Amino acid sequence: FDYFSPGHLWLSPTGILSFWFLWFTPVLLHPQCLDFKPPFRPLRELEFCVMYKEFGCCDFQKDQELMSKYYQIMDNFDYYGYANCAGFVQELLCQECSPYAAHLYDAEDPSTPIRSIPGLCPDYCAHFWKKCNSTFPFLSDDPHITKVQHDQTRLCRYLELDDTDYCYPHILSNQQLTQNLGRVQSDSDGCLQLCLEEVANGLRNPLAMVHANDGTHRFFVAEQVGLVWTYLPDRSKLERPFLNITKAVLTSSWEGDERGFLGLIFHPMYKYNGKLYVYYSVEVGFDERIRISEFRVSSNDMNMVDHSSERVILEIDEPASNHNGGQLLFGDDGYLYIFTGDGGMAGDPFGKYGNAQNKSALLGKVLRIDVDDNNRGPLYRIPSDNPFIHERGARPEVYAYGVRNMWRCSVDRGDPRTKEGKGRIFCGDVGQNKFEEIDIIEKGRNYGWRAKEGFSCYDKKLCANSSLDDVLPIYAYPHKMGKSVTGGYVYRGCEYPNLNGMYIFGDFMSGRLMSLKEDRYTGQWRYNEICMGMGLTCAFPGLINNYHQYIISFAEDEAGELYFMSTGIPSATSPSGVVYKVVDPSRRAPPRQCHYDPVPVRVKSNLIKFIPQETLIGVEPPSKTKPEVQPTDSYDWLQELIDRLGELGPDPTTAAPTTTTTRQPKNSRRKGRRRKAVRLVGDDQGRNDRGRVEIYINGEWGTVCDDLWSTNNAAVVCRQLGFRHALKAAKNSEFGEGKDLRILLDDVQCEGTESSLLDCKHAGVGVHNCAHYEDAGVICGNSDYIVEV
Repeated sequence: FDYFSPGHLWLSPTGILSFWFLWFTPVLLHPQCLDFKPPFRPLRELEFCVMYKEFGCCDFQKDQELMSKYYQIMDNFDYYGYANCAGFVQELLCQECSPYAAHLYDAEDPSTPIRSIPGLCPDYCAHFWKKCNSTFPFLSDDPHITKVQHDQTRLCRYLELDDTDYCYPHILSNQQLTQNLGRVQSDSDGCLQLCLEEVANGLRNPLAMVHANDGTHRFFVAEQVGLVWTYLPDRSKLERPFLNITKAVLTSSWEGDERGFLGLIFHPMYKYNGKLYVYYSVEVGFDERIRISEFRVSSNDMNMVDHSSERVILEIDEPASNHNGGQLLFGDDGYLYIFTGDGGMAGDPFGKYGNAQNKSALLGKVLRIDVDDNNRGPLYRIPSDNPFIHERGARPEVYAYGVRNMWRCSVDRGDPRTKEGKGRIFCGDVGQNKFEEIDIIEKGRNYGWRAKEGFSCYDKKLCANSSLDDVLPIYAYPHKMGKSVTGGYVYRGCEYPNLNGMYIFGDFMSGRLMSLKEDRYTGQWRYNEICMGMGLTCAFPGLINNYHQYIISFAEDEAGELYFMSTGIPSATSPSGVVYKVVDPSRRAPPRQCHYDPVPVRVKSNLIKFIPQETLIGVEPPSKTKPEVQPTDSYDWLQELIDRLGELGPDPTTAAPTTTTTRQPKNSRRKGRRRKAVRLVGDDQGRNDRGRVEIYINGEWGTVCDDLWSTNNAAVVCRQLGFRHALKAAKNSEFGEGKDLRILLDDVQCEGTESSLLDCKHAGVGVHNCAHYEDAGVICGNSDYIVEV
């Protein structure tokens, strides 16, 4: 069974891989911060909230802000108040640093209001109330807390959580929630629980995704038919393809055709020489060949190849239509590595020992050539240290042999800190009918085919040959687990530290995701299967826990983050291919550690905005319970009607949020907690990406003054509305005056990471010393690129 093998495919009715429901029970852990992301280990040790210095949701900067807030509050108390309440106040403030902050503040979903005080267990709340009732007005500006402050029963009921497992401080002693916190979670069978983020969709057998290593952080996705598409860092796609050689590429629409556009790589010095290399199938007369060509980028458009620049570097006859190889890599030595298949059919029947063991044939090999300085003279040269350069009859291009059909190889970037492992080349070699294998490619080595398949003998006569001297794979698995390996990458990215050093790969036929981790002391590789997280494991905005079955390829972006491509229908003409980013929901890198500023991209094509299609499955929305009306409160039916109308959605002039949420907003059962919303109004042309900022607080809409108004403030508004960027912080009522509304916020100061303007510093709700001619506005956008259409 091979990559794209026909006749052996199975597909669920939805086309989505979802069989893991039968394999494990859902993991209950769901650590989440107030920015709706996983917790992290701070780079700098915390000084105030030291209980979360090892793992939590605060970096040093946030820790210092909480300390400052603590001293501001405690300045209002005498010695007695300080002695009795300082510990309580510190504990409550520091729950923003808890790994479960989103649960404690009832903010697991971006569309739900965030509490001003964490959810308290009833016994703790009663104790706190008796000793330090006077601190509540300083801890919260929630008017309902002020209203019920002197009624212990009502106050503590208001501060309860619906999910009592997460209330403070009982959460600290809940072993089910605190055990193995911060580690990659696994089920009882050891299957690692990871999540995915959809990055691109609607692709026809996407089989390569590469970057140009030029600082732009674009990524380029190749389709089997011979098209390569450009994607910008915001995941928008250029309407015009980067490369289109569909007329030259040999492939077909039938499921399982292994011919086509198979590989793409940019020259390490692409930023300076504009060169890239492609690997594809062609038909020359009645012969089928694989062709490796060099192209240059257009001098007029950095997002398009100069199609007239093609130079054929190498062509190899293919005796059959399968086992075409297809990988191109540049090693750390700067040379181009080419991975060819054994020529096809079954059992490598070509010649006495097959192509793979024949060093005079280019098929079934890893080739290494030098394509530098080839503008004049030969198109490529042979590196002087190629292993068989002096062996009679051997092709000098051969670097390693005994290869069946290596499908997807990668170069290890090395440990980000120690560089351990740097330069190793990992490959998945597709087996015949028993085993699939993972190899590390070394110079001059024999990888065994057709004598061996995995660790076992295939051709018993060749296998017994004492001169075989083959290198064994680091891992092999039987066909009961999968029948066509897809090689992956060693994770060396920044965003998910737990994954560092983990080789992640898959199987095309079974759809199984797998991982290997090297034991540094024994050199052995430990295997773990990867399952999609169920329960609340992947309940983060934008994350999903399912994928299409047929895993075609893996990829790294310029920052080293890991992706894979799969499809629901393995045909070169079926637009069911999706690119997924691999995400560890248990731990992320500290904020700002992984920040980069992409080099601006000058675009001469229309942009197609990315719209995710996949959804999280297996997470039930919370039950909708009617809010309790307290007997001591008058029933305000008009206010409830206003609130419910507000919950139907933003004003028609407001952009709909583009961020996928993990579950429906909760209906709070605590009267007085109002929905926080924002809208943009006042643009003369009715555009929904700009306007006067109006905010909804405690049952009314109002405006925001432009005193201290900044791009950070604007960024909070734009992100809340679903836009990626704030292009302008508008002042002096640029979008008109909201004279019919009250001014609700003034002197707003945001850092840019808050969930809403209410989470920023401000003078207080309804407190201002400004007029409507100072109404603030914003202009939002989803692209910060120069667009020339």
